Amino acid sequence: MPRGRSTWTKRQKEQTRQQRQRDKAERREQRKQEKTVKSDTDDLAELHEHAAAQAAMFQMGSDSPHSAEPSSPGKEPRD
Repeated sequence: MPRGRSTWTKRQKEQTRQQRQRDKAERREQRKQEKTVKSDTDDLAELHEHAAAQAAMFQMGSDSPHSAEPSSPGKEPRD
């Protein structure tokens, strides 16, 4: 009888170990997915900031004669 009990205990321990491994792999995969989502949103925010900076640069040069909107001599440029 002790022999069977030992086998059963070992089997239970092995099943528990495998379950922990599966749980750990699942958590790792979730972190990886969250990281890619965060980096995508960070990249998108960075692109928006870059676009805003470029737009500001182009607006600064809008007083030039080649700008899309003609400026009126009596009006001051808007911010």
